[in-house]
Amino acid sequence: MLLLRDLPRYECLLEGARRFPELDPSACEVYLHVLRAGDEAFRSCGEPLEAHGISAGRFTVLMLLLRKRHDACGAMLTPAELADKAGVTRATMTGLIDTLERDGFVRREPDPNDRRMTPVTLTPAGEALLQGVVPAYFQRMGSLVAHLSESERRTLVTLLAKLVRGNETEDPSVTSTDGAAPAPVCPSGSLNSSVP
Repeated sequence: MLLLRDLPRYECLLEGARRFPELDPSACEVYLHVLRAGDEAFRSCGEPLEAHGISAGRFTVLMLLLRKRHDACGAMLTPAELADKAGVTRATMTGLIDTLERDGFVRREPDPNDRRMTPVTLTPAGEALLQGVVPAYFQRMGSLVAHLSESERRTLVTLLAKLVRGNETEDPSVTSTDGAAPAPVCPSGSLNSSVP
């Protein structure tokens, strides 16, 4: 993603609005700051992933599987369910699962009750990989918002959720963001619970 490190001043946006009447300066300012913050979060949290040779997409799949492993229901996820939760196409998910399976981090297990289903499970090697990645990933996540008070964090979450909900209402093709992108997916159990 191309990142603007030097965002335009509001006065420049006002000038732009004189040339382009469709430009709403305050909307543009918000948009640019959301992009800038998102890119910074993606870059910062991506560094621990790169250090372990794993992409954000593969990390998301592993975290979704870890969360499901510690879920009270214990049901396994199919590739289609993983695609829905990650907000990607089924073809993209198939590619992610193929490489994770090739590297020994996940396995497909035929469902004994429905031969058409092939749920995906996390292997001990996949959980061990997460054990190495997750601490640094969550530390980076925390450092991004360390300078915000708890109240400011809640306000930011509320505003960002409102922004997403508003866009989902306007555009029915927008899929749910549940579990999407580099996994701020928090398992409800300990990573150490089944790692040898």
